[in-house]
Amino acid sequence: QLQLVESGGGSVQPGGSLRLSCTASGFTLDYYAIGWFRQAPGKEREGVACISSTGRSIDYADSVRGRFTISRDNPKNTVYLQMDSLKPEDTAVYYCAAEWGGCVRDWYEFDFRGQGTQVTVSS
Repeated sequence: QLQLVESGGGSVQPGGSLRLSCTASGFTLDYYAIGWFRQAPGKEREGVACISSTGRSIDYADSVRGRFTISRDNPKNTVYLQMDSLKPEDTAVYYCAAEWGGCVRDWYEFDFRGQGTQVTVSS
C-alpha cells in the first residue's frame, strides 16, 4: 500500500518545539518534492513549507519562516518539519504530501497526501 504517514504531533506550550516526521511506505521519496500543510479549525488548509526532491530548493510560508525548518533524509525515506518558537496560532492539523518532481502550491495537485497529525500550542 502506497501511503504517507505523519507523526510527532502533540501538545506544547508557547515557545516550545516539536519535530514532525513524514514517512513514506510502499514507495521511495527520492524523486518527490514534499510539502507540509496545515489546517486550523474553521480555516482553509494552507501551505507551510516545501522541499524539492534534491533538497536544494526550499520554500516557507511567511508566517513560519525563521521558526520552522524542513529537511529530508532520503535513506530513511522521511521528511521532517522542525517547529521552534511555536505560537498558539500554529495550532492545526499538519499534513504532508508528495509530488513527483517539484513543489506545487495546491494540496490537491500532490500525488500522495497523508492523514495528518494534530499540533496544539497552548499554555
